[in-house]
Amino acid sequence: MLKGKVSLDVTRLDNFEYDMSKCIKCKGCTWVDHIYMPGVTFSTRCPSATRYLFDSHGAYGKMRIGIAMLEGRMDYSDKLLEILYACTLCGACDVGCKRNLDLEIELSLEALRIKAVKDGKGPMPQHKKVAQNISKEHNRFGSPHQNRGKWLPDNIKPAQKADVLYFVGCSASYKNPEIAQATAKILNAAGTPFMLLADEWCCGNMLYSVGMVDEARELARRNIEAVRKTGAKTLLLSCAEGYRMWKVDYPKLLNIATADLGFRVVHLVELVDELIKKGTLKFTKTVNLRLTYHDSCSLSRLSEPWTPWSGERGEWGMVSPSLERRRGTNGVYQPPRDILKSIPGVELVEMIRMKENAFCCGAGRGTQEAFPDFASWAAGERLKEVKAIGAEAIVATCPWCKDNFAKTAKENGQKLKVFDIAEIILAAI
Repeated sequence: MLKGKVSLDVTRLDNFEYDMSKCIKCKGCTWVDHIYMPGVTFSTRCPSATRYLFDSHGAYGKMRIGIAMLEGRMDYSDKLLEILYACTLCGACDVGCKRNLDLEIELSLEALRIKAVKDGKGPMPQHKKVAQNISKEHNRFGSPHQNRGKWLPDNIKPAQKADVLYFVGCSASYKNPEIAQATAKILNAAGTPFMLLADEWCCGNMLYSVGMVDEARELARRNIEAVRKTGAKTLLLSCAEGYRMWKVDYPKLLNIATADLGFRVVHLVELVDELIKKGTLKFTKTVNLRLTYHDSCSLSRLSEPWTPWSGERGEWGMVSPSLERRRGTNGVYQPPRDILKSIPGVELVEMIRMKENAFCCGAGRGTQEAFPDFASWAAGERLKEVKAIGAEAIVATCPWCKDNFAKTAKENGQKLKVFDIAEIILAAI
């Protein structure tokens, strides 16, 4: 809507008509600002625009597609669906745009996918398979639901009642048990009691990411109620994708603020950083590694708390009441870096694209499932950056990142160590 009542409700594409129509095609969504860059190498931030080299794959093209769809001038096609879904929804375009114009690019892209599903055209067939897995076995892999807790070693005993509830997530429960085990051992070492949900289900990150908003909302309600019943004060996650889902997308789906969830949502790095600074957790082991840290998108620029907003848009796009934009600057950037710097023996070297400007690993938001070649290419581009700075290991805060980097490094014959930060923290205790 160019003028009149408007909100941040992503289930209505017309809420973002102004944002889509005011894109000036400056390509700030694709290029990293020159003030941060030492040269043209590693100077782009958008994986899809960099990979496909055609305007329709960049945010500037998708904004025009959105306007055309609102005006009834464009029909669905296989190519259009590819354009909408061959995108990691990593938020790089959004923070790039908000350096200049404060347009809601990320929300527009999410609304486009939701519209595609509502119109019976989306998501991609591979996404529908994942949705079936979640519906049947409550996890995205389709693994037996009764195996969800098998990651838990016999020597680790969760509390029956505690302030901290660890939401393990599908990846760490089934595919990356080393992350869940490391997290539990870190909590034990810090003397922090934690409990688990008696019947944990998928967070629904994939469902929301591909536009299946009704199914995602149903899971959100179910999961939030389950956590509230435990009385937990803090919900802990070791997966960046799950962290964003709980902290940002659940409130977005239910039209509430993050503060209204009834519990605090934290990632492992936030909790560990607090424990270190309190003196509760100490690093006593040396970890001799020259490593670099990858800013997982959902822990960094996509992780700012959600606050619902509705109001009026007037002349020159001015809105009332005022709207505090989520520009990515308040993401979780410093805690993981402070943790790594405090580990004896670790030499932390930064990649050229870092923090808000980091290049996505390529795996998230449905990309790995529907476009595996694109996901591998994106990871490969990031790993070129790792090689350029001479790091021998890369550390991430999300199992999706770890898996995609490890797979791509192996395929490319690159001798690179790939870790989740939980593994590095545990090695230092």
